[in-house]
Amino acid sequence: MITTVTVSTITAISNMSAQGLAGLIGGAAVVMLLVFLVVKELAGAGNSETSIRISSLASIPIVPLLIVFGVIVAVKIIEILN
Repeated sequence: MITTVTVSTITAISNMSAQGLAGLIGGAAVVMLLVFLVVKELAGAGNSETSIRISSLASIPIVPLLIVFGVIVAVKIIEILN
């Protein structure tokens, strides 16, 4: 009996911590996407060579982060529909 309760408790705690970690990583990805989008827009408003270079360099991580954001939204929609 004690072994069953212990195994069940460990499994439940593992699942909760994995979901919490996934939520934390997803939240960090969304925040980073917002930061890069703001940096790209602010740097794109300038006319200097440095701001143009910053704007183009900020576009590199935006595409993968947009893909991650799309996956997060798709998973949330699937969770709501189930």
